[in-house]
Parts: sequence; C-alpha cells; structure tokens
Amino acid sequence: MPGCALPNTPLAAALPGINACVHCGFCLQSCPTYLNLEDENDSPRGRIFLMRSLLEGTVKPGDASVQLHIDQCLGCRACEPVCPSGVPYGQLLEATRATLYEYRPTPFIARLILFVFAREWLLRPAMVFSRALAATPIPTLLSGIRGRLGFAMAMLASTGRSIDRSLYKPVARGERGTVATLRGCVMEGLFSTTNRATERVLTVNGYSIVEAPGQKCCGALHAHAGHLEDARTLARRNIVAFERSGATFIAVNAAGCGAIMKEYGHLLKDDPEWHQRAVNLSARVRDVSELLAAAGPREGGPLPMKVTYDAPCHLIHAQRVNEAPLSVLAAIPGLELVPLNDSDQCCGSAGIYNLIEPDTSDAVLAPKLANIRATRASWVATGNPGCLMQIGAGLIRADISARAIHPVDLLDASYAAFGQ
Repeated sequence: MPGCALPNTPLAAALPGINACVHCGFCLQSCPTYLNLEDENDSPRGRIFLMRSLLEGTVKPGDASVQLHIDQCLGCRACEPVCPSGVPYGQLLEATRATLYEYRPTPFIARLILFVFAREWLLRPAMVFSRALAATPIPTLLSGIRGRLGFAMAMLASTGRSIDRSLYKPVARGERGTVATLRGCVMEGLFSTTNRATERVLTVNGYSIVEAPGQKCCGALHAHAGHLEDARTLARRNIVAFERSGATFIAVNAAGCGAIMKEYGHLLKDDPEWHQRAVNLSARVRDVSELLAAAGPREGGPLPMKVTYDAPCHLIHAQRVNEAPLSVLAAIPGLELVPLNDSDQCCGSAGIYNLIEPDTSDAVLAPKLANIRATRASWVATGNPGCLMQIGAGLIRADISARAIHPVDLLDASYAAFGQ
C-alpha cells in the first residue's frame, strides 16, 4: 500500500485480507472477548481496524493499547464462519502478532513454553515429569489455590480423569487405506491413552496404521504467538516425516494441530521449495472424526451414560468440521447425547492463552461451565487437549461432577464393551 508504515512485514503482506473486511458487524456476537469485555477494540472488526491503523501509521506498533487488544484475542476464529466477506481473520491475527513481535517482548511464560515445545530434548522430559506429577494427589490438592498455579494444577489433575475400560486387540483390515497419526506434544505427553485409542478405533474402522518417525510439534502454538519462523521450521520437519510414511491419510486427534497442519500451505506460501509439498501434505490431513465418519463408524457396545459435546474452536470454526464428531458419539448404543447451549463458543483455553490472560480466560470459561452444569451430563466430550484440560480444570474448581473426555475414548470404550 502507498505510504505503508510497516513495509515488508507479515502484516503488510496480509493487506488483501484486511481490505476484505467491510466492518458490517456480523462478527460481534460470535466473538467471546467482545461479549465478555464489551469493548469494540476487542472485537474482530475492531482489531482489524487496529491492523489497518498500524499499516497507515496512525498508531504505533509499540502502543500498549494496540498490544493489549491484539493479545486479548483468543484466536478462536468464531468470526470466520459468520463473515459474509470471507475475511481470513486467523491469518491476519498471526501476521499482526508476528509483526508486533519485533517491537515488544513475549511474556516470559510464553517464551518458556514455546522454547520447550520447539525442542524435543526438553519437551520429552517435561512431559514425563508432568505425567508423573499428574499420577500423584498433588495436582488435585493444589487445584483449589487461587490464580494461575491453582488452575494449572487443576488442568494437570484433569488429565487423569478418564473412562475405565479393558483393552482389546482389533483385527487389522486396512481396506480404507493407510493412516499415520500425529502423536502431538500434549496428546502423547498427557493423553497417550487417547492416542492408543485413536489407533484402535481407526483399525476397527478399516484403516491400517503406519508409523511416521521424526515428526515434531505441529507448530500451532508458535504460529498463534507470532513466532512464524519456528512454526515453519517445525512444519518442514513434519512434512518430511509424513512424506516418508507414505500414508494415505494423516489422522489428527487435536483440533488445534489439525487446523495448522491443514494450513501448512499458507504457512509456507513464500517458500518455493516447500510450498507445494506443504499443500500436498495438508490435503491428506484429517481430523480423526472425519476418518471415522467416512467409515460409518462401526457401531460398538452399549455405554449407558449421559454425555454432552463441546465443539473445539479449531475444529468447528477453523476446519469447519461440525457433524463428524457427533456421528462418532451416535455410533455408541445407550449413550444419551444432551445438547449443550452455546457449544460453539470458546472455552477460553486457546493454546496457552489461559496461562497468559487468565482473567479473560476465566470470564470466557464461566458461562461454559454454567451450561455444562445445566445439562447434568456425566461426561463432556471434546476433541482437543487444550479444551480437555481447560474444561476439566474448570469442572474440578467449580465442583461439578462431570468429567472431560475425548470422543474417541468413548468410542474405544464402546468397542471394548462389544468385544471388537
């Protein structure tokens, strides 16, 4: 743009997306920060106005108020499906944060988490320690402490609350093609039982599991924080790993990871060596619920329980996967699925947002917990580790007896009951 105040920046490159916004306001009622903070600057169109103002030079990148409103965005992308102009808000947010990254320090806790997640030699022992700690009574005992520490302990305590089931050995069929699964950082570190359940239910439904050694963190946390180069480095490593696997599909059971992997083509759009490879890889990525829905899925044994479903933002808004998780739950005889009011609203997790902006995160979570309590469900099914831990922690601290669980774990338990 003529007279651009921030030339040759990610934000300047995102100008076509900014220009697509006509400031109609359809996004306002879908935005959890606008609904909770009641500030136009904390709405999608308000933030897009700030983005344009940065490029025009009417506000400065070091302006504390600009940084505040950009930081307070959850990145849930609930504004995208309702936007009549098709504004790629998630991409604009990442471009803005990447541009502002040069002008202000990232909060220490965010820098620490991102540093660890980008380095497997640090991530692996960190997850081993977290898993060992979660197996003790300590997180539960400390979950009532006020502030970040208490909530972090409640999140850790929630990872040990899963459904009891006996393991079974499914018969490999493979008629639907080969699948390599993204192990994931938090999923393999704290929800490894869900990863094994994912492999089993895919096998029951006709997929053959193959390994993809060398895979890394998906890069979602880094991209959302504006650390785009770290995200690109991780994406390239995953492209190599999954290309070598030769798998027909790449199954992902974490909504945030699946969203970024489906957008590797955009992430590497300016890299001529990797762009097409990224596009090709993204075309093979599926949420596990998509693969199961394509297969039926096969019906299991009865699980007489009351369950409600909360849609992860990066599944329903970013990937536009709406019905597939419900078809997974529908394949379980005896399961009573209770509708959850505002199930498409963000829970406030948003990657590491709940640790960086705890007050706003708590405000967004509060109505979610009230709606869950009203269902009287025993289980809250949701397909993303951040959501599982955020909702799980909220349930513990609000003394609600329901527990959070991945839909795949329920289907796996159903197959175990059926003796698949």
